[in-house]
Amino acid sequence: MTATQQLTFASLADAIRHVDAELASQAARAVNVSLTLRNWLIGHYIGEYELRGADRANYGDKLLSSLAKELGARRISNCNRRQLYRYLRFYRRYPGIVGTLSPQLSHLLPPAESRPRTEKVPTASPQSGVPLEELVHRLSFSHLELLVGIDDDTQRAFYEIECIRGGWSVRELKRQIGSLYYERSGLSRDKNKLSELANRAAKTTEPRLEIRDPYVFEFLGLQPREVMSESHLEDQVLDKLQEFLLELGNGFCFEARQKRILIGDTHNFVDMVFYHRVLKCHVLVELKLAAFNHENIGQLNTYVSWYRKNMTTDGDNPPVGILLCTDRDHTLVEYALAGMDNDLFVSKYQLELPDKDAMQEFIEKEIRGDLDELEGVL
Repeated sequence: MTATQQLTFASLADAIRHVDAELASQAARAVNVSLTLRNWLIGHYIGEYELRGADRANYGDKLLSSLAKELGARRISNCNRRQLYRYLRFYRRYPGIVGTLSPQLSHLLPPAESRPRTEKVPTASPQSGVPLEELVHRLSFSHLELLVGIDDDTQRAFYEIECIRGGWSVRELKRQIGSLYYERSGLSRDKNKLSELANRAAKTTEPRLEIRDPYVFEFLGLQPREVMSESHLEDQVLDKLQEFLLELGNGFCFEARQKRILIGDTHNFVDMVFYHRVLKCHVLVELKLAAFNHENIGQLNTYVSWYRKNMTTDGDNPPVGILLCTDRDHTLVEYALAGMDNDLFVSKYQLELPDKDAMQEFIEKEIRGDLDELEGVL
């Protein structure tokens, strides 16, 4: 807006929208860059210690396990053994990132390298297909973590270029890698057409502060409960559902909301976790504000199976999952038993857990009430 233009209500709203979008974008980039450099520096320190640590012989192959334990005691997040290995691999995959550090950050380097840097930032290392500074500023660490897992340098460089050019989200990058986009591109006679189709189907990132990323919200010191609700409506229903189950008085003991579990390389969040003191088992509850599909039951069954393997202790029965799928016209209540073969326990669980009809009636009533209330506000 020029000095001679008069501010109108419409231009006022446009200006505020522009300021909000621009600064939110800058905040997102700043957080992601800081997180990326933090993880790279952790990997750098570990690599330096492995080469020149004064007492490194005392730890040997147990270095990462010992370090993870020590950092956990100091309440430093995202530093378990597996993650420390990933940081080390990230550092080794992109050693040239050292050239992207500003003079203000040079003091964070290991002592042997904490000297002022006058050389230019590398345009692109042999391991990278794009300038490293652009890689650090354009992609989140969650993107880079996926790229680091690609062993072939040419293939990794291909995905770096396509990811930045297409503005791919982390989920889209993962999907393209899984769909063998690189291999298909190599076989395609019309590579430009294939790239155009891939980018047309991609869900691109938006310039917002994506605090849903587990790395980001832990880096900022946020708790899962603060950031993981899919919507205000879902949060409202979960609050009431939690009270509903506890008020049944049949042995439900509340444990967690948005319980974070790591399955393979993927972070997952269970809506609610209870322990049932009569059945002596965990009860996992998932609410989907959509009609049922097979992915829902598959997801819940995966959570139940993970709990059965990792969380049950002596005396516990296998965990139970309750799936609540709903849209405004239909509600499905489903129980997942994860291969339970104990007929006596199944019979007992049918007596102790809430009646499906009662739960369906409750969910339909709460969804309908909250939607009507929301419509009244709008």
